[in-house]
Amino acid sequence: MFREIALLVAAGLVGPVTAIWRRGLLPIVLGELAAGALIGDSGLRLINPKASAFPIFYSLGFAMLMLTAGTHVDVRSRAIRTGAARGALALLVVFVAAVPLGLLIGYGLGVGHQFLLIVLLAGSSAAVAFPIMEERGLSGSEVAHLTAWIALADTVTVVLMPLSVTGSGKLVPALAGDVAMITAGVLIAVITIRVGSRPLVQESIEQSRRKGWALQLRLSVLLLLVLGTIAETTGASILVAGFVTGMVLIRLGPPDRLNLQISGLANGFFVPIFFVLLGAELDLRALVTDPRAIAFAVAMAVAAVIVHEVAALATCVKQRVATGLAASAQLGLPAAAAGLAIANHLLSPAIAAALVAAGCLTLAPATIGAARLQSDS
Repeated sequence: MFREIALLVAAGLVGPVTAIWRRGLLPIVLGELAAGALIGDSGLRLINPKASAFPIFYSLGFAMLMLTAGTHVDVRSRAIRTGAARGALALLVVFVAAVPLGLLIGYGLGVGHQFLLIVLLAGSSAAVAFPIMEERGLSGSEVAHLTAWIALADTVTVVLMPLSVTGSGKLVPALAGDVAMITAGVLIAVITIRVGSRPLVQESIEQSRRKGWALQLRLSVLLLLVLGTIAETTGASILVAGFVTGMVLIRLGPPDRLNLQISGLANGFFVPIFFVLLGAELDLRALVTDPRAIAFAVAMAVAAVIVHEVAALATCVKQRVATGLAASAQLGLPAAAAGLAIANHLLSPAIAAALVAAGCLTLAPATIGAARLQSDS
C-alpha cells in the first residue's frame, strides 16, 4: 500500500513541476490528471484506482476539493456584495441560455441526462477562476460583477449537480440531506460566532497555537466529516458537504494559520490524490477512439463559452467579451460529475472522460478573458 500511495503522491507532483513552464496560464490539476492517466487505466496501469483504500482517499480528496472551493465564496466580500444584483441576473441569463444548448447536445448526440448538461453549462469554477483573477490583480466594477457571478454560479450548481444524477426514488432524501447540511452549517457558524469571543475559547485557541495542537484544524475536519456523514446517510453528495464546510470556515474568518493548515492538508495531499485517481480512472482510450465523445467534449466547451458570453452581453456595461470568457472557467464541477457518473454507472467511460476534457478546454478562453480584463484595467 505504501508503494501505491507513494506513486500517487509522486504523480501529484507533476502538476507543480509543469507550472514552471506554464507561467500561471493553466491550473496544476491538468498535470495531475495527465499523470493519473499515465499510471492508471489509460496508460501503464501501475495502479488500480478501485483497489483497497483508494476509494476512501478519492472521497476525502473530493470533499477537500469542494472545501477549498467553498472558502473562495465569502458572502461578506465587498466584491460579491457590490456585484450581487448583476451577478444574480447574469446567472439567470446563463441558465436560460443553457437550456436549449443542453437539450440540443443531450438529444443530438444521444448522451441523455439533459438536466445534468444544463447545470454543467451554467456552472463557473471559483476554485479555478478566482486564483487566476487574484494572480492578475484584477479590480473594478466589472470584476465585482464577475466575482459575484462566479460565486453564485458555483454555489447554485454545486447543489443542483448531484441532484441531476440522483434517481427519482432518491431525490427527496438527497434534497433533505442537502437542507440538513446547509442548516447544520448555518447553525454551527452562528454558534461559533457567538461563543468565539469568550475568554475560555480564546485561551484554548492560544494554547493550541503555542503548543501545536492544531485544534481549529481538527474541528474543521470534524465539521467536514459530520456533514459528510449526513450526506452518506441521506444519499446526498459529499460535494455539498465539502462546499458548505468551506463557506462556514471563510464566514468565521479563520486566521492565516488555519488557512495555511487547511491548504497544506488539502492542496498538499488529498486534492492532488483526488485528481490523480480521477485521471487514473478515466478511460482516455475510449475517448480518443469515440468520435461522438470527442464531439461531445468540444460541444460542451463551446456551449459553455457561448452561454456565458450571452450572459455577459446582457448584463455587462463594458468588457463584455472578456468577462464572459473569464466566467466560463470550469473544471471542478465537470470532474465531480464525471466521478459521480462513473461511480453510479450513469455514463459510458468515453462520455465521462469527455466531461473532464470539456472542462479542461474551457480553461483556455477563461485565461484569455482574465488577461484581457487585466490589459483593459
